Amino acid sequence: MRPFNYSNLKEQKWDSDILGYIAAIYKEAGKQELYLKQRPEELEKLVEIAKIQSTESSNAIEGIVTTSTRIRQLVEEKTMPKTRDEQEIAGYRDVLNIIHESFDAIPLSQNYILQLHKIMYSHMNNPMAGRTKNNQNFITAKYPDGHVETIFTPLAPYETPEALDRICEEYNRVIGNMEVEPLIAIPIFIHDFLCIHPFNDGNGRMSRLLTTLLLYRNGFNVGKYISLEAKIAKNKDLYYHALNRSQDGWHEGCEDALPFIKYFLGIVLAAYRDFEDRFSIIEEKLPAIDIVRKATLNKIGKFNKQDIRELCPSLSISSIESALRKMVASGELRRDGSGRSTFYYRLK
Repeated sequence: MRPFNYSNLKEQKWDSDILGYIAAIYKEAGKQELYLKQRPEELEKLVEIAKIQSTESSNAIEGIVTTSTRIRQLVEEKTMPKTRDEQEIAGYRDVLNIIHESFDAIPLSQNYILQLHKIMYSHMNNPMAGRTKNNQNFITAKYPDGHVETIFTPLAPYETPEALDRICEEYNRVIGNMEVEPLIAIPIFIHDFLCIHPFNDGNGRMSRLLTTLLLYRNGFNVGKYISLEAKIAKNKDLYYHALNRSQDGWHEGCEDALPFIKYFLGIVLAAYRDFEDRFSIIEEKLPAIDIVRKATLNKIGKFNKQDIRELCPSLSISSIESALRKMVASGELRRDGSGRSTFYYRLK
């Protein structure tokens, strides 16, 4: 089994891109704290939107889907799941809620990771819920001509429990001793977790839940207001590309984790900047139509009602619909499509 030792991270020199990302994230995190003190009630409405998006997007990356209406019912109303996909979605919702509410009481250890995995499968009969894998898994790629190729082989089942313990111990040690910047240690841990691939099923979703947990525990709570999972899902090819590039040589301990670290930092920084954009729309006390107008000016090309709702958390959906109708009538916007396929774009 490869050696797990995060001590060398302490001595590593990071390039200007990495250092620039870290400095920018700390700056944005400081601004977020200020914004939260100014408008806590309006910004609290972003939390439910982010929960819905995170639950929907993280499952959709793995091909687990249901309708937008059912996603909202499952997350907001905690309604009972009806299908296998909805059972998986409801489990993700439950774990995400636990992390939101109790992150400071969930230390990083194999025991806690197994408990969270068990909760993720609590709505279905999965005998491997909360247990490390009992079958060898493989990371594969499917090509346009239809052939499938193994691009990475994770650790064997018998190696997995010890490896999971080791990466938790190493992460806790370097964070506890303040040896390594948390924004470096977190993606290194997540990358190792994905290379170990400790479960028969649910590894990708667990990695995204653990990302949120570790960011929260280190004071970076942007994922509470802006869905990191939605950002990953939007360009998931970049996520897989960064992960694949960083896996080469992993078994021998000579991988280059930089592509995955840079990808991770880019996602976190983009989320903080989205948060700032949304705050800028709500910071002035304006009539609903002016808030919606300001939001549409942030959009390029096509957008839908949900896109505007995310930018205007202080408005009800009926206020947004009314404002969009008025802007279409005045010639500011054009409306095309119907039903769920309705979209808008600016004419001015």
